[in-house]
Amino acid sequence: MVTLTPTRSGAWIALDAVAVVAFAALGRASHAEDLAGTLLTAAPFVAGAAVGTLAGRTWRAPLAWRSGLAVWAGAVVVGLPLRAALTGRLPLSFAIVATVAIGVLVLGWRAAVHVAARLVTRSRRDA
Repeated sequence: MVTLTPTRSGAWIALDAVAVVAFAALGRASHAEDLAGTLLTAAPFVAGAAVGTLAGRTWRAPLAWRSGLAVWAGAVVVGLPLRAALTGRLPLSFAIVATVAIGVLVLGWRAAVHVAARLVTRSRRDA
């Protein structure tokens, strides 16, 4: 059986930051923006994800769904107002896309890990 207890929780937590930056990179690329624009877009959401990580103590169980939900909530609840403060506006369409995309990415990598662990467990059992 494959266990999902990470030996290096920092590496798993870093995937949340990568997921948030990926959201910004994908969005900015669709508008032909540069790297600086991507980082400026990502910054408030990465800060929010960090708040969610601390509030949810996700380092204790970084692969748990509750950890993903904490990171997602932090990224959205803290990140959207920070983004609005930085830009002076917050279009509803952006808020909706950001909420959905960050959720899919932050929860999605956890889903992929869980599926991979099941497949490995199944293949070892069948071998």
